[in-house]
Amino acid sequence: MGERHFSLVLHDIAPETWDDYRDFVADVDALGARYGRRVDMTWLVVPDFHGRGECRASARLRQALDARVMLGDELALHGYFHRDDAPSPRTLRDFYMRRFYTWEGEFYTLDRAEAGALLDRGMAQFEACGWPHEGFVAPAWLMSTGTREALAERPFRYTSDPQRLYRLPDFTPLEAPSIVWSARSAWRRGMSRVVSTLQQRRAERAALVRLALHPVDMRHRLSRDYWLKLVEALLASGRQPITKRDWLDRQAAAPTTPSFGSRNTA
Repeated sequence: MGERHFSLVLHDIAPETWDDYRDFVADVDALGARYGRRVDMTWLVVPDFHGRGECRASARLRQALDARVMLGDELALHGYFHRDDAPSPRTLRDFYMRRFYTWEGEFYTLDRAEAGALLDRGMAQFEACGWPHEGFVAPAWLMSTGTREALAERPFRYTSDPQRLYRLPDFTPLEAPSIVWSARSAWRRGMSRVVSTLQQRRAERAALVRLALHPVDMRHRLSRDYWLKLVEALLASGRQPITKRDWLDRQAAAPTTPSFGSRNTA
């Protein structure tokens, strides 16, 4: 099967969520040292999480992320506000996607101009902090057609959905399944424990498996311990940790598959 990798992806990075992750990241660093292999991470940064404070205004977060970049970690743009400000849903499908699946599908309904304006603001914040912005991940992985059109016009290298990475600008898909929890309530955590085990089994043969962590996962022992044990199990199995950016670099010479650029991945 060739060399296999995993990406540890930390979602919703913002001034108010750094404390959720801080001890977990230290534990992962210690695990990597134990196995003789640093665990490079991809941090999905929200420029102004729920409108409660810009990343560029937080000296503490900037110092922490600057240090991680120096160690080899990757930062990617993750929406702008990470909240859905669009008018109330009008169809049953939209109600499910925007009120049950998530309340934070910021890029799910945007047209090309609206999406482009938020992408430009996000890139400007990254540039103000001196951070590269090679990747963009929409909150909850929900993207409208207008979002995909705006992405194709801007200097991002990739985006993603739950099952694939997409090279930009042509949205060339590469298999990279995710394991993800929904930890907002006790019943969701119980269900996630079952579902994540199935996700892990289905992804065993994948060249890249993504671990999609969220701040709320860090607030509950069940989900936090699951992620730490999974990282250790993957290291023990021989899977190599890698950022999404670096994995795409390794795949640059691989044959391409048909474009999904015209397909709604939401």
